Amino acid sequence: MAVSLPETVRSAITSGRHAHLVTVNEDGSPQVTMIWVGLEGDEIVSGHLAKRKKVRNILRDPRVVLSMETGGHNDRGLDNYLVVTGRARVTEGGAAELLQRLAHVYMGPDVKFPDMENPPPGYVIHITPDKLGGVGPW
Repeated sequence: MAVSLPETVRSAITSGRHAHLVTVNEDGSPQVTMIWVGLEGDEIVSGHLAKRKKVRNILRDPRVVLSMETGGHNDRGLDNYLVVTGRARVTEGGAAELLQRLAHVYMGPDVKFPDMENPPPGYVIHITPDKLGGVGPW
C-alpha cells in the first residue's frame, strides 16, 4: 500500500544526494546502481537514457528498494539514512528533460546535461513508496 511522503523525506529526496536503487535480477539476486532522484507528486523519479539492467529488471519485476544517506545524526550519533521500499514502473520518453532538471540539483545551475545534441528519449523510472525506514525523522 502506497505511503504518503512526509516533508522530511521529500527534503531528503530533493537534497541532491545520490541514491542507491536495488532491483531484482532474473535469477532473484539483487542488482544495485547509484542514481539521481527527484519527485513528481508522491513518486520518486529517475531518468535513464538507455534500457540498461535496472530498467529491464523493473519491466519484469517492479519490486525495488532505494536507499540514501541524508546527512545529520540521530541522538545516539548514528548517521541518518533513508530506505524506501516500493514498486516501480517505467515510462518511455522524458529522460533527457528529467536529467536536465536533476543536473541543476546535482551538478549546478549552469550545467547542460546530457551533454549531447538530440539525446535519446530514454526512460523514466517512477517509484511508488510502500514503506519508509532507516535512521532519521521519518
